[in-house]
Amino acid sequence: MLKFTPILLAMAYAFAMYHFSAWRTRRELDAQSTELADPRLKKLTDRLAAALDVPRIKVHIYEIDPVNGLAAPDGRIFITRGFYRKFQNGEVTGEEMASVIAHELGHVALGHSRRRMIDFSGQNALRTALAMILSRFLPGVGIWIANALTSLLAARLSRGDEYEADEYAAALLTKAGIGTAPQKSLFEKLEALTQSRAGAMPAWLMSHPKTQERIAAIEKLEARWG
Repeated sequence: MLKFTPILLAMAYAFAMYHFSAWRTRRELDAQSTELADPRLKKLTDRLAAALDVPRIKVHIYEIDPVNGLAAPDGRIFITRGFYRKFQNGEVTGEEMASVIAHELGHVALGHSRRRMIDFSGQNALRTALAMILSRFLPGVGIWIANALTSLLAARLSRGDEYEADEYAAALLTKAGIGTAPQKSLFEKLEALTQSRAGAMPAWLMSHPKTQERIAAIEKLEARWG
């Protein structure tokens, strides 16, 4: 029984961390967000809603500066204040913002948002269990190996989710009559915004696929759809 103790402790830790993380995320988003009220973007989200045959798509502004969009585990869609500011300044078009919203809708529809929270908790548990086991045989190095292995796993899972959400968004944007051109042009802009942070980091270490690979995947879809 004792040999299974690290695994049981890790599972209990994962369960507790999942619920705590979900509660903390919901509380933070509630405290730092308001519903987006922009007539220009509403025209575009109404087109997405019509394509999905739903009454409306509610989008929230998350009051932080980094340029990002996110889908909460409870299904809500958020655009950061920093991203919305780019739109207000004319650096990002309305159609490009719609592509972000479509992408985040993909994460919700495909179950990524809730699964990411579970994965995050599970990866923490896995990291803890691996560190405990490896440290018995490799003192001082076991923790480093455990961190590296779980980070690689997290990056791989995240990249897969991004490709799936891109495909969902491409299909939705096409059905809504917006098309995939804004989706691809936004990728090029995001590459410029994040270049200094991403640098020459190998794609397999990044949580998002490389820009050109994402664009190429969308173009393959376009060719397949004819």
